[in-house]
Order: sequence, then C-alpha cells, then structure tokens
Amino acid sequence: MAPSPQLPLVGLLLFSLIPSQLCTICEVSKENYSRLNPLLNTMINSKYTQGTQVANVLLSLRLAGIQNKELEQQLINQVRDGEKNKDLTSGQLALDILALGACQNSDETFTYSHLVSQLEKKFQAEIENMGVHDGNPLTNYYQLSLDVLALCLFDGRYSIPKVIKLFTPEDKNFYFGGQFSVDTGAMAVLALTCVKRRIENGQIKTDQENFKNISNYTESLVKKILSEKKENGLLGNTFSTGEAMQALFVSSNYYNEREWNCQQTLDTVLEEISQGTFHLPIAAAQILPALVGKTYLDVNEDSPCGSGSGNFNISIHEPVSVAPTSSPSSILVYYSVKIDKTYSTKVTVPNGSVFLDVMEEAQRINENEFRFTVVESAWGPYITSVQGLEANSNDRSYWELLSGGKPLSQGVGSYVVHNGENLEVRWSKY
Repeated sequence: MAPSPQLPLVGLLLFSLIPSQLCTICEVSKENYSRLNPLLNTMINSKYTQGTQVANVLLSLRLAGIQNKELEQQLINQVRDGEKNKDLTSGQLALDILALGACQNSDETFTYSHLVSQLEKKFQAEIENMGVHDGNPLTNYYQLSLDVLALCLFDGRYSIPKVIKLFTPEDKNFYFGGQFSVDTGAMAVLALTCVKRRIENGQIKTDQENFKNISNYTESLVKKILSEKKENGLLGNTFSTGEAMQALFVSSNYYNEREWNCQQTLDTVLEEISQGTFHLPIAAAQILPALVGKTYLDVNEDSPCGSGSGNFNISIHEPVSVAPTSSPSSILVYYSVKIDKTYSTKVTVPNGSVFLDVMEEAQRINENEFRFTVVESAWGPYITSVQGLEANSNDRSYWELLSGGKPLSQGVGSYVVHNGENLEVRWSKY
C-alpha cells in the first residue's frame, strides 16, 4: 500500500518551551561535576572514524554547555565532511542536523534547509520500504524517531497521521527479539512530545483525535519504558538509560513519582561511570545530556544551551599509554555458531580478549564453518554475515551475540570474554 503524501508544516521552530511545562528532572550537582570528567575525556580525546560518533559527541557537548571553540570547530568540520557521504542513513542525517543546529553561538550560522530537504526524502524512502517489505523500514524505528524529531525541531515536512500510524506502541518495530527496545521507545517519546508541543503552541494544526492519539501513544510508550526498569534503577540496560531518562524528563505527567526514582538511576549511572562502562565515545555522548538535566528537545539554534565549561575539568591531549607489567595469560572459551544447526569449537585467546578476537581465532581454525564479515559502526564493529548468511533489515534478521545462552548488551568489539565461557553467535529475527 502506498503511503499517504507528506503534508507541509508551516510555523516557527519549537524552541519556545517554558519552565512551567510539566517536567521532572534530576541532575548531577555542580559540586559533583568532576564525576563526569571520564565521559568528557572519552569524548574529547578519542579519534573518530565514524560520522555518527562525531555528531553524537558534538550534540552532547553543546547541550552540556562545553564551549571550546577549537574542539567544536573540529567536530563541526568532521560532521560537515560526513554530509558528502550519499550513503548516510536517515537517522545519521537527522543526527547531523541536530548536532549542527544545536545551541549555536551568535557568531555562528548554520543553514540547514538543504539538509532538512534531504531528510524529508530519506524519511519518505523509509516509509515506502515499509509498504513493500511487511512494515520493515530501511533502517529501524530508532532512526525513524530521530527523523521525526529533527523534522519537527527544524520545520521539516511530515504527515501527522502517518507519524501516529508509525508510532503505534504495539508495532513490532519497537521490539527486538521479543523484548521492548527502551532506547527506541525513548526516542519515539521525544519525537512525539516535540510534535505534541508544536500543536499545543499553535505552530501546527491537527484534529482532536490525532492529538489524543499522540498523547495516548506517548503515555503507553512511557509505561513500557518504566516496565523495563531494573532494581538498581537502570532503564532497559546501561546504554539505553540516558535516552530513557530524557524521555521521562519530558513526560512526567504520564507517571507518578513512585514509579521512578530518578535519583537512584542517577546514582547507579555515576557508579557505572566510575567503573569505565562508558568507554566508547557514543556511549559517553548519549548518557551525558541527561546527567546535566538536558534533553534533545533543548536543541535551540538561537542561543547556547549551557553556561560554559567552567565547572568541568577537561583537557585536550593524547591519553598516556601505560605498558602492561606482564604478558597476559591465555584463556579457553567455547564458541559456537547456530543457524539451522550448531557448529562448535574451543578457542584459546589471550586474557583480556573481546568477543571479536574469539571469532577471528575460530575463523583461523575452520574458515568454512566460522567465516564472518564485519563493518565498523558508531558502537564499534558490527557482524553483518556468518558463513555468507547476511543480516537484512527487510526480513528483520541479525546475528545475535550470547554468553551462556543470554543475549549480550555490549558489542562484539567491546565485550571482554572470560575463561571457560560459552559464547554463541545465533541467526535471529527481531
């Protein structure tokens, strides 16, 4: 079925939000800003190979009010260089728009109309793909939510009825392996909240039924996010918590304070920071805004978001490498690939190895059974095929990483394996 035409939206930008709007925010006190320095140093001192990483970092630093012109210009240039890549997905382009348009200084000019026009076309292509591939977009609903958010914030064109249809809370695209995807739901809440506020502010018009559906769907998604709250306060997993916090900040009228202890979540995240959990730039970038009380709805091209970096101890330098005191010992792990049947082997790797090291060693042992391909992503290496069988968004297939039969929340290049561990790569559908 062909999608309905996109409708033009005429009006001012969203950024007339006022403090009196319902919003519950807990944030790190200025006295404790030093506890955020590991995040800042990770973002500032990293070498970026992925445009998505750069855009996430630029957006995060701007929302947090880190004002270092040399660093900022370096990141801006890298994002703009990435715009030339015609293979940018819709979500990557949306993120570029958010990063470049966020919190501009008075002497800065960002002309975004051409990027918004490109995003409108990419968003339409996502919808068209859903029409011919059983409701599956070219990318995923996280990226579609980013698309709607950027189009909403930067006066793009989209159809409100189509957005409502897309974000039906029970849609299969909100689920991954039967589990509700918290970060996807959170991004959808931010996008729907943006649309809802524009309607309330009179910047766009729609009928009462559409407005009611937006409100109901937002409430349902918020309840689903809260249903994934762990005993320690994390929302979903460690890496989905930052964006989930943002979603809950802007939707406090849909839950009561007994349903979410924000301070508990904040304390747990700070403990995770101290343990080096957010060692990837994109992970650090996605958690930081919520910790300083910001959300992606605070993006505002007319004025800076923050008050500056005076409360942060940041430095731009090469991190000092420390040579290991001794050579690592070897460990034995059990590795298997599961498709229609299971292929297994034992692999010896150095202590401290990651999942990818195990896969590479297994491939050396038996290339026919354990060959694989990998691409770099913002979150590190991503497995695209095993034994020549490729993951495909059109049939919602992917290669799932498991340890002891349980799915991993870390990527193939991040998860550190342990002696005697049972690792598995499984052909799965989401």
